[in-house]
Amino acid sequence: MKKESKPKYNMWQNSWFMMKLAWTSKEKKVIVFCLLSAMLTVALNLVNLYVSPTILSAVERHAPVTELIFTIVSFTFGIMLVSAASAYVNANTLYGRVTVRCVLLGLLNRKATTTSYPNVDDDRFIKLLDKSYSCVNSNVAAAEVIWTTFTELTANILGFLVYVSLLSAIQPLLIIVILATTAISYYVGNYVNGYGYRHKDEEAEYTRHICYIANIGRDFRAAKDIRIFGLRPWLNELYGKAMEAYTAFHKKAEGVYIWAGIADLAMTFLRNAIAYAYLINLVLSGGLGVAEFLLFFTAVGGFTGWVSGILGGFNTLYKQSLDISTVRECLEYNEPFKFDSGEHIKAEPERKYEIRLENVSFRYPGADEDTLTNINLILHPGEKLAVVGLNGAGKTTLIKLICGFLDPTKGRVLLDGKDIRDYNRGDYYTMFSAVFQNFSLLPGTIAANVAQDDVDIDMERVKECVEKAGLRTKIESLPNGYDTILNRSVYDVAISLSGGENQRLMLARALYKNAPVIVLDEPTAALDPIAESDMYQKYNEMTGGRSAVYISHRLASTRFCDRIILLADAKISEEGTHEELLRMGGSYAMLYEVQSRYYREEGDDNEGK
Repeated sequence: MKKESKPKYNMWQNSWFMMKLAWTSKEKKVIVFCLLSAMLTVALNLVNLYVSPTILSAVERHAPVTELIFTIVSFTFGIMLVSAASAYVNANTLYGRVTVRCVLLGLLNRKATTTSYPNVDDDRFIKLLDKSYSCVNSNVAAAEVIWTTFTELTANILGFLVYVSLLSAIQPLLIIVILATTAISYYVGNYVNGYGYRHKDEEAEYTRHICYIANIGRDFRAAKDIRIFGLRPWLNELYGKAMEAYTAFHKKAEGVYIWAGIADLAMTFLRNAIAYAYLINLVLSGGLGVAEFLLFFTAVGGFTGWVSGILGGFNTLYKQSLDISTVRECLEYNEPFKFDSGEHIKAEPERKYEIRLENVSFRYPGADEDTLTNINLILHPGEKLAVVGLNGAGKTTLIKLICGFLDPTKGRVLLDGKDIRDYNRGDYYTMFSAVFQNFSLLPGTIAANVAQDDVDIDMERVKECVEKAGLRTKIESLPNGYDTILNRSVYDVAISLSGGENQRLMLARALYKNAPVIVLDEPTAALDPIAESDMYQKYNEMTGGRSAVYISHRLASTRFCDRIILLADAKISEEGTHEELLRMGGSYAMLYEVQSRYYREEGDDNEGK
């Protein structure tokens, strides 16, 4: 498996990115609270550092009791004040951090829902998106806890600087020793902790396997198959193997991380040994008094703590930066289509558009042969076009090219004579109202599913479209009518419609959009031939003078179309009306005869029962 040697962005670039994100998302207080929290942490440490030596010094000087009490009360009050301020800042910093993380999550959601369609089938993009979501989906994810790291690292650096000035008064060499051991420990840990990023694709693959199997187990649509074919033991076995592989990966990773911990421990021991040996030597030689010894003894321990904190902070920040880099790489993933940079167009429902495919060929990435080769096709304004052919002939690919989901490998797709690659692709999609074989139901009301919106719903129009789709009686018989909730994977109170009812609901949705071009990609595959024919007739009646493209594996369903094309061997092999194609006596006529015979025989069998 190919490994990436380093992330696209370094630790400093990602830190600056998060700072700018907080600033632009109007959460500047996150940055301010980080600084305040760090300063209060150092202040509290200094108060605790000086409290014992100061009191001990007063005792050594035989200071009056009132002075001693005043000193104790002052330090106590100072500790309480700084602690209270620190608690207040820490309690109020959480909300801003969550907001910044949610902004990043929103950017990822936008990327996922608006990315160019080819990226949806791009395995690298899918893995990158999955990994990015894991970096922002909880309070302990890098996108939020990085602020804790910023705070702690700032506190450690401030404390380090204060303690450097303090310790330099007794022996500057101590500082050099500590800095040298810190640098060694940091660079060793920095490299070792990059293991996770260098193997992120491998981890994402294991995660995808686990999630896929888990989702299958939770998918109600698979419930019948799981029970009938006894798939549960097999799914459990697959899940167990996937978890074993995932666990083995993390065990290996943790084994690597342990070496970073060992290096850190060795360097920490060396620092402390040298520092304490020198300090004890000063005491024995009479160079330090009792109070001073206590102060510097505590300071040495605190100083090594600040150094260790800086080391750990940078290593933690480095690992979190790897996650932030992953998110940024996902957000900046290449978009083959033009969106904001493309020419804007506005769909006009009553206008007649011409769509032309000019010498179009298409080959999927990694494929050895073209799915479609040198296709020349015109969808005339107001024309009803049917696309038929055997499975794998390229029917759906042709629809994706017409709708702009894919760009040709060779050739051009033109809208009124202009290459669609020049347009804002989002605007181009508004030209189409489509019903696909695989459709999505929003977790919301029936009205929202028809309008594809939950705010500005034209209820009269919703009812009109539902009426035309032949679903009004069913919907109005439900207790909540058009406010009935769909999608049981989200709502427990949701209902489930039958396959035919869902198809009619999708018809109502297509009618509500009122786009210039209607596309139907085998949306009635789950229906019987008679129901499918009736559904297509409804589509035909309600599309009016709009252009329409129909795909069906049942040839009889598209007899009403102005023109039918048969795809075979990656090209258009036959073309004409239903009657013309039958008279030609070619592949279309043969397929039609086979299907007609099958349905006649099926009908005879049913009558004899």
